[in-house]
Amino acid sequence: MPARLVYNVEYRLKIGLFGVGLDVYWPQFPGLEQRLKGYTQHVQERLEHAGAEVINLGLVDNPAKAMRAGHQFRSDDVDLIFLLVTTYALSATVLPVVRRAGVPVVVLNLSPGSNIDYESFNGLADRQKMTGEWLAWCQACPAPEIANMFQRAGISFCSVTGMLDDDPVAWAEIDSWVKAAAVKHAMEHNRLGLMGHYYGGMLDIYSDLTTHLAGFGGHMEILEVDELTALAQGVSGVEIERRISEFHEVFDVQPDCASEELDRAAKTSVALDRLTEKYELGALAYYYKGAGIPANEDTMSSIILGASLLTARGIPVAGEYEVKNAQAMKIMDGFHAGGSFTEFYATDFHDDVILMGHDGPGHIGIADGKIKVRPLGVYHGKVGHGLSVEMSVKNGPVTLLSVAESTGARLKFVVAQAESVAGPILEIGNTNSRYRFPIGARRFIQEWSSHGPAHHCAIGVGHIANDIEKLAALLNMEMVCVC
Repeated sequence: MPARLVYNVEYRLKIGLFGVGLDVYWPQFPGLEQRLKGYTQHVQERLEHAGAEVINLGLVDNPAKAMRAGHQFRSDDVDLIFLLVTTYALSATVLPVVRRAGVPVVVLNLSPGSNIDYESFNGLADRQKMTGEWLAWCQACPAPEIANMFQRAGISFCSVTGMLDDDPVAWAEIDSWVKAAAVKHAMEHNRLGLMGHYYGGMLDIYSDLTTHLAGFGGHMEILEVDELTALAQGVSGVEIERRISEFHEVFDVQPDCASEELDRAAKTSVALDRLTEKYELGALAYYYKGAGIPANEDTMSSIILGASLLTARGIPVAGEYEVKNAQAMKIMDGFHAGGSFTEFYATDFHDDVILMGHDGPGHIGIADGKIKVRPLGVYHGKVGHGLSVEMSVKNGPVTLLSVAESTGARLKFVVAQAESVAGPILEIGNTNSRYRFPIGARRFIQEWSSHGPAHHCAIGVGHIANDIEKLAALLNMEMVCVC
């Protein structure tokens, strides 16, 4: 996919790491403390290899150190804590750390290997050495105690059980937690632009902005269409020509696209970039009739190509002022899955697939080949005419994500995994693809709709429900996985 624009780079994702042990063991069992510190160092190196900045406080082995560690994590502004259980440890060495830090915690119950070498172990002549060796494999022992303490303290936690090495299952889970933390961090620092107004009458997409800021963090910048129009009027002919050249490089521009329409689209695209840079936007939701103001109508009817370029650069653009779907698209892009604006188009009961797509911008990075640019004489249900994009999502596994609202105005995730499959699509100048669901088209539509999402969702490539589930846990947000 094209390189992303990254804003707020001064706020970097930080992962906190500490191991727990019991200080009374160290004089009793020489070498045990250093061995357990090595476990923690090994986890740090694995996390850093995955791209995380790690704040490793080493082995916390008594309540006094735990209090200092909690203050240190808070001072270092960590986003997520990994607690490595190295041997038996008192829960009193855990609670002060996590409570003070005030961020999500994942307990790592990682054994140093697949099993103890029982023959060698039982062959040790020294009972003290035997006990020391056992304690180096005693990670599971305090797991219930720590869980009990967290539950009684009202602290949510998750855990991973496995081995330090040669355990792709455990490390895939740990990597998934890091990815989810990175997306949460990105959402907390995202600046979402809102330009125009809702499409009148779409009651499902109306959403409370404060609820979004409370759930995800970030900032919402209210923008005027007039400003984009003014910026477009200042775009030079040279800039227009350069952008048209970029269109021809990136898109499959069809022969019936008029030069004046390419000029309009290029001018608006350059202006849209300037607006994005001015307000440091990480996403945008827009809709505006433009009726009665020709300059604004001209701007908004020529926005699709520029919006598609922004979407490919990690700044997803959602039409119809769909705030919830702009958030969903940003999440999908954060997981490097894409995130293209979509809705149900039609049901093909013969092939048991659902055709899904949308007018407006598409995600270049997940398209099957080059996106086609086609002229439309009318934008259905909208004012104006101009150039639009037509694409299908590349064949293979996909994930659907809807940011929905549950009873009580709380946000939730509705998720499904499917396959993008080959076959005929509607060549109408829109994004659209054929999706096959493991529970069948008929049941999918019924079950998906029963959870109350808006009629829009974000499509991304790959099956990433597991990653989204972790993000939901970090956000303390409900998630429903339909299939």
